[in-house]
Amino acid sequence: MGSGATYDAHADWYNDFMSAGTAGEYMARVHATIGELLDPGTGTCLDVCCGTGAHASALAERGWTPVGVDLSAGQLGHAAGRLPVVRADATSLPFRDGSLPAAACVLAHTDVPDYAAVLREVARVLRPGGRFVHLGVHPCYIGAFADWSERPRIVVDARYADRARSFEAWNPAGVRARVGAWHLPLADLLNATTAAGLRLVHTAEAGPGGVPDLFGLAAVKD
Repeated sequence: MGSGATYDAHADWYNDFMSAGTAGEYMARVHATIGELLDPGTGTCLDVCCGTGAHASALAERGWTPVGVDLSAGQLGHAAGRLPVVRADATSLPFRDGSLPAAACVLAHTDVPDYAAVLREVARVLRPGGRFVHLGVHPCYIGAFADWSERPRIVVDARYADRARSFEAWNPAGVRARVGAWHLPLADLLNATTAAGLRLVHTAEAGPGGVPDLFGLAAVKD
């Protein structure tokens, strides 16, 4: 993940949090879903908003060479030991038009105020036929509007329509309570993907107890 100074203050905590045993089952699902969405290949796969580089291994397992981009210097200090990195804004990627065969953005879309702009940049730097994988918290079931405190019942309220940044979270010890999140409804996510010039080819959901907490998609630049 990464949104500049916001994550700099929490970079060490986040690296430890994502490396802890309590996150193991979640990360296993994240990486298994990446494997479902990302075709095997070779060459560079741009890890957009790579954060601490926690997902580089999942990209490499599919044969790709991950290269990370993030705005948070604190996060990149951890990522540099896991993949080559460059500090840059995801809405202004430092790569030529049509220069990359693949890109992925994992658990980061709620960290940027304008994910549609990120998707447009991804489409710009991808080659024709290039593959893009998005994987994030599920837009319908994860956010300030969703209460998971009484599992397996998940309560979703009218704040689903609120696209503003929020620090509200049912878990006060989690990531969102520290750094906040911009909510992106499912329709907005899908429409922004296709509007960027990316053609959807596959979607995936994953989660515990029958309720998905992850939503992902694979798209191709025609």
